[in-house]
Amino acid sequence: MVDPTSDHHEDIDEEEAPNCEVCGDAIVNEVTHRVTTWIADDSVQTVHFCDEDCKAEWDES
Repeated sequence: MVDPTSDHHEDIDEEEAPNCEVCGDAIVNEVTHRVTTWIADDSVQTVHFCDEDCKAEWDES
């Protein structure tokens, strides 16, 4: 997977793209891509979402 701080909407191959935490779709060249990051057990945790709807669904669970 590519660096989560990079511009995911620019020239990313599907094989290297992150998958949406909710629907599982590869996030390739999507300007709607959202990322949530937090610290847990002294390590960085990151989840990716293809759009605000998937992020909102994850936030509610």
